[in-house]
Amino acid sequence: MDFRFDIIAEYGPFLLKGTLLTIGLSLAGILLGTVLGLAIGLGKMLNNKLLALPFKWYITFFRGTPLFVQILLVHFGVVPFFTGETNGIAAAIIALSLNAAAYIAEIFRGGIQSIDRGQMEAARSLGMNHVQAMRHVILPQAFKRMIPPFGNEFIVLIKESSLAAVVAAPEIMYWGRAMSSQYYRVWEPYLTVAVIYLILTLTLSFLLNILERRLTTE
Repeated sequence: MDFRFDIIAEYGPFLLKGTLLTIGLSLAGILLGTVLGLAIGLGKMLNNKLLALPFKWYITFFRGTPLFVQILLVHFGVVPFFTGETNGIAAAIIALSLNAAAYIAEIFRGGIQSIDRGQMEAARSLGMNHVQAMRHVILPQAFKRMIPPFGNEFIVLIKESSLAAVVAAPEIMYWGRAMSSQYYRVWEPYLTVAVIYLILTLTLSFLLNILERRLTTE
């Protein structure tokens, strides 16, 4: 097999830009998803079942449908509805954030419910209201327990961002497909893309392990 490194070198600058965009999409998705996921997770835990129902439906929909379909719905439906035109990058950020929020909501819910109820009762007995108890007592303890699943969700999001290529967001996979289409090659573009994703996920896993060990020793 004649492996052509020259076309990889030719597309190097584009793959670098695509890598930066992939990181940007993933960061935006995880940050927005975390904010939205916390709200949804707390909403699902409401004692009023009627008020909690929309949050449960949200989680069910986004966990029960493919991200690929969600990206297409946002790209061809949601974004044009508000802007009048399509935008691949905006659609990718919105879809990744909405999807991540559903999973992060369950991470928050599981982390919060893993804390002994006596912690909340003790905080309330000290004069804290529910919000203060959650902020100063429950969430700091739950956060340590949420790091492993939260890190896994970030890694999954990096890999799933490759689906943004279908709406022409110029991330890593987009340029891999462009290279393959131009030269009618398979091994060079897709092996290169796979290696880049592997480096990103291994690096993130390494950093998360360091963070987890530091928090465990505190």
